[in-house]
Amino acid sequence: MALKDQLQADLKTAMKAKDKVKKSTVTMIRAAILQVEKDQQVELGDDQILEIIAKQLKQRRDGLAEFEKAQRDDLIQQAQEEITIIEGYLPTQLTIDEIKVIVTETIQETGAVDLKDMGKIMSALMPKVKGRADGKLVNQVVRESLT
Repeated sequence: MALKDQLQADLKTAMKAKDKVKKSTVTMIRAAILQVEKDQQVELGDDQILEIIAKQLKQRRDGLAEFEKAQRDDLIQQAQEEITIIEGYLPTQLTIDEIKVIVTETIQETGAVDLKDMGKIMSALMPKVKGRADGKLVNQVVRESLT
């Protein structure tokens, strides 16, 4: 089933079950997809939709951090539920150990030796982990590996 079709089916299911959080989360994802499609006047494939979903996940995680700083327990709980729902649409995320292996291989491939080569490593690395790992985490692992 295509990702768009799955989102549509999940939206219907959430509406029937009166699951407000899932309904609003899926609606926001679909709205983001539709916005990109209208802006670029294209029909997005699953890979591009996964990028949008990953961006939505990042926004929710950033929002969660802000809610925790402000000690907004009501918003923290909702953000956590949204994150769980969004993660369900993404491929299984890589563990830190798996990321370290990929980073080590990429460093050897690119011949990088210090932090000055960070851009070269990241540009070769991100297509390998796209949608399966958070860029901030990958960046952190690369920095640790180079120091």
